[in-house]
Amino acid sequence: MTESRELLDDLQASTPEVRLGLSRAGVQGVAKAIRLSWGGAEKLISAEIDCFVDLHQSQKGVHMSRFPELFEEAIDEVVIGEAFLVEELAEHIARHIVGRQRAGRAEVRIAARYPLERRTPVTGLATQEMISIVGIAAASESRVRRIVGVEATGINACPCAQGLVRGKASERLLEAGFEEPDVERILELVPIATHNQRGRGTLYVGGDRPVNAEQLADIVENSMSSPIYELLKRPDELFVVEHAHLQPRFVEDSVRISLQSTLERYPDLKDEDFVLARQLNFETIHSHDVLAERYGTVGELRGELRDGEPAARHTELRDWLAS
Repeated sequence: MTESRELLDDLQASTPEVRLGLSRAGVQGVAKAIRLSWGGAEKLISAEIDCFVDLHQSQKGVHMSRFPELFEEAIDEVVIGEAFLVEELAEHIARHIVGRQRAGRAEVRIAARYPLERRTPVTGLATQEMISIVGIAAASESRVRRIVGVEATGINACPCAQGLVRGKASERLLEAGFEEPDVERILELVPIATHNQRGRGTLYVGGDRPVNAEQLADIVENSMSSPIYELLKRPDELFVVEHAHLQPRFVEDSVRISLQSTLERYPDLKDEDFVLARQLNFETIHSHDVLAERYGTVGELRGELRDGEPAARHTELRDWLAS
């Protein structure tokens, strides 16, 4: 058995037929139970882990079978010992991989489904909402970069369709004999119909500053027309529907609001830190979905908001992690 393992190790370390280095090689979708620290409490939850290393042109392959073994070693230290934040755990594993795989660089992504305790907006009933919390770390022997992120769900009411319905309603009221000032007053008081889109918002923040994932989830939910709740009594349902229709938003609006809210919530972010916002809406009157995204360094975003001129560059996530 030892001899077979040595032969396999030798094969992985041998020279490849085509001498090209690889940007990423590794495993993804490894399911593990991890212990996370959240709001002063600790919880054992299920997570999926992806891990990749760079591969030199002189090495045929990485030791794929060792990844789960290394995960076990790294995670056992956390599960048995102290709880981590998700981005700290990603860094912990990335550093572990770099040391054991003799890689120049390792990148780890952890995605975990996490329950948030909420209260319904009118009746105040306790309900549990699930969000995804994401930790990403890229580590080398000399440095590490970390991302903390969330994915949360809400709804967007379409402004375009609402404008069309408002215009048609105005025509009908005028034809029915209402005076124009009365028509405007009616349309201000009555929520105008439109089609709704359940949306999934994503927000990543990268840097050395600790960022609270629950606050990021609030930013994402508030960037949409309305949050959603697993449990809704009739007064709550009325509130959500009216609230959404009084605040119609495109996917583009949600991304911009999410970014601006992040910069306002965390004014001490450094210019070299990173932010990414993405909004995916699941259409109801089309068979396709719609998406908007913006990413870049904090300095790029601040400069564009301050000067009113397009940023010369939008730094991408992989570039920021590798820089």
